[in-house]
Amino acid sequence: MSGKTWTAVDDYIVSSLFEPDPVLDAVLAANRQQGLPAIDVSAAQGKLLSLLVRIRGAKEVLEIGTLGGYSTIWMARGLPDDGKVVTLELEPHHARVARSNFERAGVSDKVDLRLGPALQSLAALESENAGPFDLIFIDADKPNNPNYLSWAMRLARSGTVIVCDNVIRDGAVLNEDGADANVVGARAAFSFIGGEKRLDGTAIQTVGVKGYDGFAIAIVD
Repeated sequence: MSGKTWTAVDDYIVSSLFEPDPVLDAVLAANRQQGLPAIDVSAAQGKLLSLLVRIRGAKEVLEIGTLGGYSTIWMARGLPDDGKVVTLELEPHHARVARSNFERAGVSDKVDLRLGPALQSLAALESENAGPFDLIFIDADKPNNPNYLSWAMRLARSGTVIVCDNVIRDGAVLNEDGADANVVGARAAFSFIGGEKRLDGTAIQTVGVKGYDGFAIAIVD
């Protein structure tokens, strides 16, 4: 089965289950126009994040890796009126585009965007006694996956849901001896989740408009 078929099925999912959404279309168009890499989650994956927020009954969400804010908006839409997404972004240009997108989507009041290296921002959150967060979405530089997961545990509580994106990498996660830092980071995520007694997790392989990849999902006991 080809990538063309995967994309067509993704299009079918969206056309069958989603209402037309010109706001999110405009967000993706703005990201393209501003030269951001096309590595946002797909619409189907974004909707899944929004549903996970609702299923969990989350009020406090942490996102590591904002990019243009597409996934942030999906999660913010799943929150109650008094909910908040804290999202961390390294690149100033990405942050400017994201803030504009939050205004476009009408979710600025639900989003707290922190600019700077994520590990520094995470330490600052801890010093502020932020959290504990109900759901944590990790979608940033993959070599730091174990560091981000470690911080997620510090900012979590029993029942917190942790989602780590891009852990299959077209099947390259099987490569034990590869030098690709992103694959090493994906394998490190599996090692962390599998070795952390407080986490109960699994991983789901995905195909679609984003190709062949997947995410790990775990809950803190």
